Amino acid sequence: MNISKKQIRQQRLLKELEKNPFLTDEQLAQTLKVSIQTIRLDRLGKGIPELRERTRQMAENAQNKLQAISSKDIVGDLLDLELGKSGISMMNVTPDMVMAKTGIARGHFMFAQANTLALAVVDAPAALTGVGNVKYKVPIYAGANLIAKAEVIRKEDKKYFIWVKIRNNSQEVFRAKFIVVSLPNERIVLHEDSC
Repeated sequence: MNISKKQIRQQRLLKELEKNPFLTDEQLAQTLKVSIQTIRLDRLGKGIPELRERTRQMAENAQNKLQAISSKDIVGDLLDLELGKSGISMMNVTPDMVMAKTGIARGHFMFAQANTLALAVVDAPAALTGVGNVKYKVPIYAGANLIAKAEVIRKEDKKYFIWVKIRNNSQEVFRAKFIVVSLPNERIVLHEDSC
């Protein structure tokens, strides 16, 4: 049975989106060396939504899995989460996130994105960061779209060893190694009069 060029192209499209679900139609068209309209038709034919809808669906699925922290505590947008294994978040660097003099993004935003993603992947009712070893590799400016990927490297008793890498396009701009400790099912409640 002969496989048509269209079927081969659609298979490649699926593989590219499996590797990187954040590819735009324009990027897919460049990669597959076809027109943007061809990509759109192939996506429709395969029932693949556009980037914005794919991102929204991923975020909804990931939010439902959170345990150790609340979705309100995530810095950036949580897009994918496999508890105890891995997670992905996205953050757009806005002008209010950069330093006035240099225009370089303040480092605490990338740290917060990485740290909250590391906490999110912990499969426990609560967790806190015990150790964080970070490296800022490249300056980031307003307009950057940062994709963070967390991976649990190993688990020892209540300690999770988690690596987080942040990329801007295909360039790694930040990386961190965290030791996150899972806590028993306790919740500290602050009362208004104690603040």
